[in-house]
Amino acid sequence: MIRAFVAIALPERVIGSLEACQAGLPSGRAVAPENFHLTLAFLGEHPAPVIEDVHLALEGIRAPAFHLSLDGVGLFGSQARVLYAGVRREPGLGHLRDKVLQAARGAGLNLPRERFSPHITLARFKNGLKGEQLDEMQGFVARRMPLATGAFPVDEFILFRSTLGRNGPAYDELAAYPLAAGQPA
Repeated sequence: MIRAFVAIALPERVIGSLEACQAGLPSGRAVAPENFHLTLAFLGEHPAPVIEDVHLALEGIRAPAFHLSLDGVGLFGSQARVLYAGVRREPGLGHLRDKVLQAARGAGLNLPRERFSPHITLARFKNGLKGEQLDEMQGFVARRMPLATGAFPVDEFILFRSTLGRNGPAYDELAAYPLAAGQPA
């Protein structure tokens, strides 16, 4: 069985900005910088032949390159379970995500329909945050709100394997898929 997802990898300069944003994290489990990514679709756990079918479907995607930029920091969940860096809305990103979902479903995966909130996870809080911990984290977020990166190009997307371990997940690239060269959309 292979636990897999489709994502956009981040350039080194963006990874450096996100790592700096994590500095002084008052609680929670920080995501390792090598694991920063923007998820387009979590595929779940499937036998290798099913993931191969998804790979073949993803190879057929034709979409233009585009630019992304990060925009602020926030907390997800009613009990603040995730610290994230937001991603500025970009039509090319939504278009690519729709194509990825269509390809995965066409390969036989039954993926749930959910609202897309593009972000990069910076830290997780196993039991959520309450009281003083939540107040402290909200202060941490407020000090990092101006986080913004200049636009960076997105010219490919990647199929990753996720292996869960005691010290968190490890991600391995299974395949990369280029986006159309030329002027980003």
